Amino acid sequence: MNHNQQQINQPSVAYPPSSTAPGPYVVPPPAGYPMSKDNQQYSQNPVPVKTKSRGFCEERIKAAVAAVAMVKFLKPNKAVIVLQGRYAGRKAVIVRSFDEGTRDRPYGHCLVAGIKKYPSKVIRKDSAKKTAKKSRVKCFVKLVNYQHLMPTRYTLDVDLKDVVTADALQTKDKKVSACKATKERFEERFKTGKNRWFFTKLRF
Repeated sequence: MNHNQQQINQPSVAYPPSSTAPGPYVVPPPAGYPMSKDNQQYSQNPVPVKTKSRGFCEERIKAAVAAVAMVKFLKPNKAVIVLQGRYAGRKAVIVRSFDEGTRDRPYGHCLVAGIKKYPSKVIRKDSAKKTAKKSRVKCFVKLVNYQHLMPTRYTLDVDLKDVVTADALQTKDKKVSACKATKERFEERFKTGKNRWFFTKLRF
């Protein structure tokens, strides 16, 4: 048997037709797939399918969001930066937080004590009198909305709960006395050399 007879007796191979031509090799699309008929395009918006796995994922996402919302990071002794008002850009420390709000302020806020005037730089050749003058600070006490604060990773271990209270803001005399007591405790902390970041002016 020669080579030509082998080619004649060889069975013909059926090649798949082109995608445009219909034939047995064209696989029908799955159910629900948008098809065109008479050059009319159907909506491409997929129909949402409720499955067990999808519902489980949605529940996990909701639980994670709720857990993040429950995390309370604005706690007392937390160093923050005021973003709004006359003390914008000033550093402060949280004395007491009101997560649920009060009758007068029905929103999350906190009582802060901050630095209105930062101490100056002290060098070695300064005298004791000049060093004491440069180490002075001026403080402020006020209630601030949570949305007007930027928390930091720093904390200030200065106990101000017995000095700064919400009642101290009711009258001017109480507020002045609270600021003076806060000023003394801030100056004592500055002289120890700790929390240097809190007593440096924010550059912006």
